[in-house]
Amino acid sequence: MTAGPTTSARLPDDGWREFVTPEGIDLHLKVATYGERCAAFVIDGFIVLGVLIAMTLLVLLAAWRIAGVAGDFSGDAATVIWLLGFFLLRNFYFIAFEMRPGAATPGKRALGLRVVARDGGRLTANAVFARNAMRELEVFLPASFLFASGMGVDAGLIALGAVWSSVFVLFPLFNHDRLRLGDLAAGTMVVKAPRRVLRPDLVQAAPAPGRGLIFTEAELDAYGVKELHVLENVLRKADRRVVAEVAARIRVKIGWNAPLEFSDSAFLSAYYSGLRARLESRLLFGHRRVDKFDRP
Repeated sequence: MTAGPTTSARLPDDGWREFVTPEGIDLHLKVATYGERCAAFVIDGFIVLGVLIAMTLLVLLAAWRIAGVAGDFSGDAATVIWLLGFFLLRNFYFIAFEMRPGAATPGKRALGLRVVARDGGRLTANAVFARNAMRELEVFLPASFLFASGMGVDAGLIALGAVWSSVFVLFPLFNHDRLRLGDLAAGTMVVKAPRRVLRPDLVQAAPAPGRGLIFTEAELDAYGVKELHVLENVLRKADRRVVAEVAARIRVKIGWNAPLEFSDSAFLSAYYSGLRARLESRLLFGHRRVDKFDRP
């Protein structure tokens, strides 16, 4: 489901943004604060550090065993292996987690954050790769200057690294959406993503007339979990204008040509019940459809 940002009626500095879905529904998302993003990065940093320590011990153990068997083992080889492992770890840790359906690392998940596309569209692998590739330039490269004081690097280069680090670290404080350079390059942003639970009473409360509607599997496969959440919000708010617009768009999407014998609310309730049952049955067989862009 694609969406586009609209002008919010709220105060410009309250952190909320509004996205209008093709069904005409306003989705309110709150931008993650600078402190939340820093805290999430610190949590992820400790996880990476723990894995790095374990990896270091494994490299040292492997080097010791090879030296014991072969009688000689170059320390440079162990250093190269360690540096390569550290590079892969610090880069693909973030990429691997943010490419998952939740689009969040363990640190972000702990604070209820997730990465989204700023245009409201689907978060792509290219965007995830771009935003995390920039982290090498923003964090790790200048940090290498700061920690190189004992290796003959002159004071000027260390000062340059400190200024460079400060600019990148403080950059989110000077833009409206708390974006770092990686977000600007990739077209992403980090927002609050509280866990949502679908309550069964919504299905049980469906209007009785709508329960006679039967949808085919092809009609139900038009949408996924994301759209199910949007549809649930529509039914809970019960705005007659919005319900009518969403019902009309769904009818067009699924090619519904049957006579309009039911109200828009009854139609949406019946479709919600059918879509939820369809998604849950497929989930039992290990098929989870995130949104309408996933293959059925």
